[in-house]
Amino acid sequence: MEIIGRITKDAVVHKVANDKQVVNFSIAVNDSYKPKGSTEYKNIVTYIDCSYWLSASLAQFLKKGTLVELFGRIGLNVYIASDSQAKGSLTFHTSNIKILVFAKTLPQIAQGNTTPKAQSDKDPDDLPF
Repeated sequence: MEIIGRITKDAVVHKVANDKQVVNFSIAVNDSYKPKGSTEYKNIVTYIDCSYWLSASLAQFLKKGTLVELFGRIGLNVYIASDSQAKGSLTFHTSNIKILVFAKTLPQIAQGNTTPKAQSDKDPDDLPF
């Protein structure tokens, strides 16, 4: 199965038994439809928890906002909550991750500097191509 979505928060690496590591992250999948008899589209967002067992080093690239294409299988976790209500969540067991668009980072804003950097005085004809 293949799904495409944006990562909702930075990936986290968890250590489990036998020194294995799993990368856990969550994605949001956007979709829209037009109900019968309506002229307006309705937007829906589905949040899916994901796990990736093959390489923990990939977690450094799985940041909030990154657009990823995932291949794998989907699983459903069903349980009875403390209020006696049936609950469920989707988990995508990822076997391959393709990063389509990296998350934008804004180091100036993160450091409190909201003014844009001054333009370089380089001559535009001095480009390497």
